[in-house]
Amino acid sequence: MAKAFGFVDYGGPEKQEFLDRPVLEPGPGRLAIAVRAAGVNPVDWKVRRGWLGQVRELPAVMGSEAAGVVERVGPGVTGFTPGDEVFGIAATGAFAEQTLLAAASSAVKPAEVGFDQAATLPVAAATADDAVRDVGVGAGQTLLILGIAGGVGSAAAQIARSRGIRVIGTAGDANREYVASLGAVQLRYGEGVAERIRAVAPDGVDGILDLVGGDDARAAAVTLEDRSRLVSTVDPTTAEELGGRYITRSTSPDTLAALAELVAAGELDPHITGRYPLSRAAEAMALIESGHARGKVVLDIG
Repeated sequence: MAKAFGFVDYGGPEKQEFLDRPVLEPGPGRLAIAVRAAGVNPVDWKVRRGWLGQVRELPAVMGSEAAGVVERVGPGVTGFTPGDEVFGIAATGAFAEQTLLAAASSAVKPAEVGFDQAATLPVAAATADDAVRDVGVGAGQTLLILGIAGGVGSAAAQIARSRGIRVIGTAGDANREYVASLGAVQLRYGEGVAERIRAVAPDGVDGILDLVGGDDARAAAVTLEDRSRLVSTVDPTTAEELGGRYITRSTSPDTLAALAELVAAGELDPHITGRYPLSRAAEAMALIESGHARGKVVLDIG
């Protein structure tokens, strides 16, 4: 049996508990791994609350991204062998001592990249990479990131900066220095945000990456002339109302490998600000669910 952390019904944190599940055998397109680290993301508690329409067989193990060592490969899987250090999208939950990865959304981890760093890439960093591409801004242009201090925003800022894009982003004033460390300019969110944006970008911005949605997105959109360059990861309804769109995801092994190389080269720092053992998974989830986590939170496993 393998220790895991998940939920037994849809709802709040009271539905979470530790689980014992059998060691999983990989089917077609799957890798069985001994998990070394798992990333913690807002999508994890949203799935538990039943907000995303993802029906899971209960009890369900939580977590979407993991890094570890390949134990076995499933039928038809190529490019991976037992003993490989890998990371990717967890097909059967990441908050566990052992799990299955989807081979089509996994990559071999460079030796220079830690398991903890690699575990932050398949969801947050890959989402950021897709989003920056989707927005369509280029070198010398200005990208506004709404909610820049979280895991996706932090990665997006660095990815954009590596491509010569000027980055400004909304965050609380307590995150001013942190946002500066990303190579971006921090602006306080809330009432008057459009005026604050124009104070640093008098001609408006060239693209908006929306990580918060709702009224914040509506207030900021007036600074963007071409509304097709507004992309949201959280609120498709508001994005479409404003003339933008929801993110298009395209995570592939090549994308993940390229992100890992950026980490290895020192061009992308996952900014891991919280580390918890599997035994404290509930605390890690509470931090993420509070909405006040900065950078990335990981579980160190095994």
